[in-house]
Amino acid sequence: MWRTPNKGPLAGRTMLSKEGRDYRRAVAAAVQQQRVQPVGDARLRVDLEVRMPDKRRRDLDNMPKALFDGLTHAGVWTDDSQIDDLRIHRSWAAGGCVIVRIEALPEPQDALPLVVAKKPASAPVAADIFGA
Repeated sequence: MWRTPNKGPLAGRTMLSKEGRDYRRAVAAAVQQQRVQPVGDARLRVDLEVRMPDKRRRDLDNMPKALFDGLTHAGVWTDDSQIDDLRIHRSWAAGGCVIVRIEALPEPQDALPLVVAKKPASAPVAADIFGA
């Protein structure tokens, strides 16, 4: 979807392909049709259910980039760098689609120190567990 020509007047510039521009427009149309409310610049948890149209092999880690660029362009969030918690899982459905669930994470509070009880004297230490 993104390409960088090696020659000609556009050499070295990164451009979005026609396929990429079409996908970006489709994402924006889906956002508008479903009246998705912008989340602003909150920290986010995003869950993607990628419903594959068939049983061909696909890498799940390649799925989010174009979708996230489309959601950014549609104004759902300020930037996809706001995502702190991301889950991607696969399922199958005729025609294929991606179900996106977005949740704003609570603002972090000043962390209280975690107090861990001392281990009993008879418990093995971590180095013993791993044979070190």
